[in-house]
Amino acid sequence: MNLYLRLIWTLLRSWRLPPLRLGDTLERRMRVLPNDLDINGHMNNGRYLTLIDLMLVEYFVRTGFAAVLLRNGWRPMAGGSFVTYRRGLSPFETYTLRFKTDGSDAAWNYMRFEFVSQGKVCAAGYMKGAAVSRQGLVPNQQSFAALGLPLPSGELPQPVRDWLAAESGVMGRQWQAGA
Repeated sequence: MNLYLRLIWTLLRSWRLPPLRLGDTLERRMRVLPNDLDINGHMNNGRYLTLIDLMLVEYFVRTGFAAVLLRNGWRPMAGGSFVTYRRGLSPFETYTLRFKTDGSDAAWNYMRFEFVSQGKVCAAGYMKGAAVSRQGLVPNQQSFAALGLPLPSGELPQPVRDWLAAESGVMGRQWQAGA
């Protein structure tokens, strides 16, 4: 139930806040709640990605992409993520969650995130997402045009290129029993 309350709160807050441009950094000060904890007494690794989803909702609303999705009958879709943990977040500890679009290719957009507490990065990573229609992935050329923006140019950040190479190896490998 708490996650639904957080989602509703995120939506209500997002509609009242000033718009963002793609590429702007979204920062949100948060606190580790008791239902965020795992059996080790720190924030559950799955909760990090749930909070990233909430940041994505806010980012979509504030950049106008949520309206584009609704208007065109598209849905947002996550295509993967990677996260590296360096320091646990304890009960009631405050932290800042930073989030921004860091690159795009023909179909996917790559968002970087960081969980920062006491001046130290506790966890960081990337997630990729795209718009999807009944026909499949919506090309970024089309989704950016619907936002009234040109498709960003430039090379993807090195961590994203490394991730995509690793992802290709993982998804291309077949499971072998006993190996």
